[in-house]
Order: sequence, then structure tokens, then C-alpha cells
Amino acid sequence: MDTSYGTCIRPFCKKKIQCRSKLGEHLRIHTQEKPFECSMCEKTFARSGHLRTHLRTHTGEKPFKCTVCEKTFAKSGDLRSHLRIHTKEKPFECSMCEKTFARSGHLRTHLRTHTGEKPFECSMCERTFAESGHLRTHLRTHTGEKPFKCTVCEKTFAQSGHLRTHIRTHTGEKPFKCILCERTFAESGTLHVHLRTHTGERPFECSMCERTFAESGHLRTHLRTHTGEKPF
Repeated sequence: MDTSYGTCIRPFCKKKIQCRSKLGEHLRIHTQEKPFECSMCEKTFARSGHLRTHLRTHTGEKPFKCTVCEKTFAKSGDLRSHLRIHTKEKPFECSMCEKTFARSGHLRTHLRTHTGEKPFECSMCERTFAESGHLRTHLRTHTGEKPFKCTVCEKTFAQSGHLRTHIRTHTGEKPFKCILCERTFAESGTLHVHLRTHTGERPFECSMCERTFAESGHLRTHLRTHTGEKPF
């Protein structure tokens, strides 16, 4: 095979590489060759640098340190993304609504709110989700897994957010404050419902008599006057 850079690379994509070692790396994009194998889990990589980074998942090594808060990272890219927390830089802009993000992955996820794409499908009920994290959380409705445990009373939860809310029953914290009367609440949803006492909004309408209610629970109770249901 002709080893000149132009001749060697031309059959694939016509890209020209200045360094012979970089040419070998680039060719693996086309050949799918992954000659660098992890000795701990046998995963393979096209680049030696990718293997070195992967090995840190086994060793726990985090050589990249934030100079502001001293948090450490296994990847230099993760450190760069983290630094934007301090600098407030958001270089990734949505072309549809101009919202900006600190990470390219966050932008990709956001774009699905415009496209409606939901690439993550549940293997048990075929529901689809825009984010992989939402799928993981949903799967717990099938498995019954509740990995988040309260350290005070040992109650367990399927979602970390539910645990954070629960902990406020122990601490008494009420971080959500009404801007109209200064009442405080442990949950944002409770604040939303409370705000309707000021606005008069009643978004829940009875399909049988068109009466409206500020809370969905009040509507459910009202519906029993039509159905005659007596569940208690």
C-alpha cells in the first residue's frame, strides 16, 4: 500500500494529516479498529488517550483540579465544563429560541423540546423519553427500586428530588415563599396551588357540570357527587 499521506487517506475521506501518528489514529475512524484494550474490563478503544481516561473509572484517579473550589475530575473536559459554574459562561446557544447552556449535552437535550424527539424507550411498556435520566427514573416504576434513603427515618424513594422534599419534614425547611403574602412552603407544587388563592385561577373543570376547582384533588372529590362512588 502506498504510504504517502495523501494516497493512504484518499480512499476514505480525502482529509490530509500532517503527522504520521495522527494519520493512524484518524484511519481508525474508518476501519473501526480499537487496538487499545482495558486490562480490567476488556473494553477496547481506538486511541490510547481514551484508554488512559477510561482506566480512571477503575482507579478512581481524578488528576484535574478546579482552582476555584478544588473539586477534582477524571477528564479535562469535565473540568472545563465545571469551570463554567464559576465563570457563568454558556457558550452553547439554541438556534430556535436562543437559550444558552454551559454544556453541549444540555443543549442537545434541550433541542428535543423543540423537535419532540424522545429517543429513550422503556423496554417494559414502550414509553419514550427525551432524557436518559428520565428513563432510568421511570424504570423504577416497574422494578420497585427505591435507591434514595432518608438518613433520619430510613424511608426510601425512587427519585432524589422526592427524598430532598421528604427531608424537609424533618428539618422544617420551607424554601418556597409566596410573593403576595409571604407564606412559605416545603414544596414548589404546594406554592403553585396556594398562589391560586390570590389569582382566583381554577384550572380543573368538571366534565359533567362544568364546575371548576383550584386543586385536582377537589375535582376528584366533587366527581363522586356525580358517580355516587364512596371509596372510604
